[in-house]
Amino acid sequence: MNAARAASCLLLAIGHLACTSVHAVDYPYKPYSEGKLDPQPSGWPLSPAELLWVEQPEYSRKPGHEAHKHLPEMWPVTPTAGHWKPKAEGDGNRWLQNHQTLVSLVQAAKGSVDVALLGDSITQAWGGGWNQAPVNPAWAGRFPNLKMLNLGIGGDRTEGILWRLEHGALDGVSPRIIVLLIGVNNAPLVTANGIPPARVAEGIHLCVGNLRERCPNSQIVVVKTLPGFAHQSTVHADIQRINSAVETLKLDSDPFVHLLDLWTDFTESDGSLKKAAYAGDDLHLSNAGYEIYASRLQPLLEKLFSKQ
Repeated sequence: MNAARAASCLLLAIGHLACTSVHAVDYPYKPYSEGKLDPQPSGWPLSPAELLWVEQPEYSRKPGHEAHKHLPEMWPVTPTAGHWKPKAEGDGNRWLQNHQTLVSLVQAAKGSVDVALLGDSITQAWGGGWNQAPVNPAWAGRFPNLKMLNLGIGGDRTEGILWRLEHGALDGVSPRIIVLLIGVNNAPLVTANGIPPARVAEGIHLCVGNLRERCPNSQIVVVKTLPGFAHQSTVHADIQRINSAVETLKLDSDPFVHLLDLWTDFTESDGSLKKAAYAGDDLHLSNAGYEIYASRLQPLLEKLFSKQ
């Protein structure tokens, strides 16, 4: 597949063209795979048509829109660029701007990366990344000598990760380890929009498959979605259902893929959230929460590095 991708990318000297139809994995929504939904299903930099496409609101670009159908079950498994509302007129899609910044950071890394972090705002808050925030104390304290590349973007869901991977997110680098944490922003859409939890799990599976194809020598740590939202809420229960569906996929049957389950680290014996681990919104982590996360991640990373 990598050879096919390379052959299809007759890079850019003519007409700002890029890969248009070759993917690292097969997606269940055929119009996407056939190039009938997204003008540029893969490749970087973006074509003029793709730039115009991703400036539109995200939900007008979801699967089914092109056929005037509501297909939420296809959302988590179909690459879709996110969209942040502009702060001011003419500000454009800030989500895309952040992705562009991350692609530049990847290119500047020149292939040498110990750990790449991929995910949403919980990942973004490790520091570095598109906004070059200070490195989180828990990461700095436990992993001071690792070259880390933070590819987190707040609000991302599985479909956003898939789109980013198809459009340059890790092109040109082969991290020794990739840590993927995604799914918590998919959870509020499960019951509200009738998305089967298994579809979100399949989206996570597709993210892993995409990473395995692009970075075949990288070890991949899949952190199961952290508990969030009020203990008795439907969304909290849907996170559990997503994690249960991930378990059935047996992702770690691949020796390059490793599951990390932190559920009991962030919950009390009655199932409620450990308040001290969260930053007051039952979703984002406090410094104490990141220390818990880092303490569980450290021995696994050390084990994986020792095998390389």
